[in-house]
Amino acid sequence: MATVEAAELLIPLEVYLAAGIHIGTHVKTNDMRPFIYRVRPDGLYVLDVKKTDERIRIAAKFISRFRPEKVLAVSARQYGFKPVEKFADTIGGKAVTGRFIPGTFTNPKLPTYIEPEVIIVTDPRADWQAIIEASKVGIPIVGLCDTDNRCQFIDLTIPINNKGRKSLALVYWLLARQILRERGEIAPTAELAATIEDFESKVLVGEEEYGGYEVEE
Repeated sequence: MATVEAAELLIPLEVYLAAGIHIGTHVKTNDMRPFIYRVRPDGLYVLDVKKTDERIRIAAKFISRFRPEKVLAVSARQYGFKPVEKFADTIGGKAVTGRFIPGTFTNPKLPTYIEPEVIIVTDPRADWQAIIEASKVGIPIVGLCDTDNRCQFIDLTIPINNKGRKSLALVYWLLARQILRERGEIAPTAELAATIEDFESKVLVGEEEYGGYEVEE
């Protein structure tokens, strides 16, 4: 990890590391193999921060091409609720948190029916219903994927720790900042008015520590 030059990154390397954005799980899928930097002595796989940074840039450039109101962020994971909602509010998009109601993308008769042009899913496993429906109707999918995720139907993978609250706050904050920069709504070096902490969920009761970072049970 020390070989990554801080000047090349969107934020200092130590900010990425402090958020645990690189801490994966004890499971490695073939889909995520290209994004894994090493395995720790305790068996946890570690993601390559440089590749994460690169994918955030690519995703922001891609998402910025769509009309703001047609960008939808999804999270069934509770630690993703606040980051997703704050992200949507910041870029002028929409958010769906909690249970994803079947038919949301495919049944126009439902009161919850929406027609996004691109979606961001927080965890492909937890947000599988949204992925299936998006793939059926041809909606591009950006997925935040951990080392244990499969990337089936995901059009653009962002490799991150998608279980930690600090990690999720950081990635959605970065995506929001980069999207606004790509749109020209803020200067290329400008910061968001909102801080990373503004995107961060509160600690859940009964949470457990995973690799040194809080995750949902």
